[in-house]
Amino acid sequence: MSDQQGTQPSAKKQKQAKGQQKGQQKGQQKGGKKPRRAISPTREENYPEWYQQVVRAAELAETSPVRGCMVIKPWGMALWENMQAALDRRFKETGHENAYFPLFIPMSYLEQEAEHVEGFAKECAVVTHHRLEPDPEGGLRPAGQLEEPLIVRPTSETIIGAMYAKWVQSWRDLPIKINQWANVVRWELRTRLFLRTAEFLWQEGHTAHATAEEAMDETRLMIDVYREFAEEWMAMPVHVGRKTPEERFPGAVETFSIEAMMQDGKALQAGTSHFLGQNFAKAQNISFNNREEQLEHAWTTSWGVSTRLVGGLVMTHGDDDGLKLPPRLAPDHVVILPIYRDDASRSQVLEEAERLAGELRAQTYDGHPVRVRIDDRDLRGGEKTWGWVKRGIPLRVELGLRDIEGGTVFVSRRDVDGKGQPQPRGEFVAGVGGTLEEMQRALFETARAARDESTRTIAAGEGAAEAFREHFAGEAAPGFVLAPWRECEQLNAEIAKLKVTTRCLPLEQPAEPPGQCLFTGEPATDWALYAKAY
Repeated sequence: MSDQQGTQPSAKKQKQAKGQQKGQQKGQQKGGKKPRRAISPTREENYPEWYQQVVRAAELAETSPVRGCMVIKPWGMALWENMQAALDRRFKETGHENAYFPLFIPMSYLEQEAEHVEGFAKECAVVTHHRLEPDPEGGLRPAGQLEEPLIVRPTSETIIGAMYAKWVQSWRDLPIKINQWANVVRWELRTRLFLRTAEFLWQEGHTAHATAEEAMDETRLMIDVYREFAEEWMAMPVHVGRKTPEERFPGAVETFSIEAMMQDGKALQAGTSHFLGQNFAKAQNISFNNREEQLEHAWTTSWGVSTRLVGGLVMTHGDDDGLKLPPRLAPDHVVILPIYRDDASRSQVLEEAERLAGELRAQTYDGHPVRVRIDDRDLRGGEKTWGWVKRGIPLRVELGLRDIEGGTVFVSRRDVDGKGQPQPRGEFVAGVGGTLEEMQRALFETARAARDESTRTIAAGEGAAEAFREHFAGEAAPGFVLAPWRECEQLNAEIAKLKVTTRCLPLEQPAEPPGQCLFTGEPATDWALYAKAY
């Protein structure tokens, strides 16, 4: 930092800024205590509460007056919009179109597919009346009872299937490949911002095909789109695999998922793609005349990701100072913090900040102009700096009179701990795209190394069952375990005792056969990833 800003903050703000600076100085002393961090508690002290505090400190979201629901704030919404844009582009590149279907679903539609309604029944919000009227005792009361209750959309297979049944008559009408961006409601009892809320935002793709092979190809294609997005945009490494029968989407023949590992050792299901076979088509009569003029049912799929991805991003990259954003998704890449002593120098610094912003916007990253913001709020420099640290913006640039005179800028990278460094202005501007690409890559490599470090293989053999139990004993979540799997009630009972779930049967299986089930000694069919999970 080359200069001190000269505007007059309130006494309260001065006290806050001094407290932050004092904490940092103490931590930097040799042999002193650890530096004070922006988020309290730290990840080590209380990970669940750390997560909630990061979401709030980064101004992503906050709880709403409606129980279990959240208000997504502008910074969080901008992050979700960037996720939407990247995914939407890939959906359209793979032949899908966007549409919109009703929020309300007749209860009889859910009843058509027994396994489906059983899977969602306990989470459904139900509308039974269509108006309000004055209550003689005061206030309002529901009136006008509906002939049939309406379910607030928990997922849209049934309502979309009813429309597909009207649209599909011949094999020439297939495939139908539609996506919708929408909100859904699942009445969760225990909620956590982004990870599990009663209402959340998502996309859901629904397709219908003439053959099982085409539908399965679609299912596999879309889970790979999710894998690509998670790893290349979110910098979040994932495992891709099949769900076991107990973990499949209700009514699906096969479910594929991407599974990520969070810093606390818990797994997060980050996206799913379902091969529905003909189950929903038969229930909703999606039928067509095939090439041989014979009537048959279509083969359908569904797939989706949600705002849960924002929570996954926080827990993959965040640290004890707040959020860290992968540059490809960050709402802004660079924030310029003008530093000036008084009003006389303010105009000169702001003018130069605008010029610098223009130079940066003329550069490109990932094929688009670099996104730049100038923060000229009337706050002390320390407050603004820590605000952007907590928000996770990739690059912070301080610009004062001495920087202007020396042709330098003071640059801090969010992916690197410690103070920033002065750089020649022209060199920084010319290399900003490369710097952002390096940061994107570094975040992914760091996350992958942490994931791999917290993954253990337990093969069949003497003592393997006890090793598995010991690994997952207690409340801590110790990461992934790769171990044999077979469809077996005893195995399910054993892992349930440990509060562990079978995350997936990885598509990339180890070369060595899985051998025997750890608990029964019976031949195993696959290697599986086990973990405690969100």
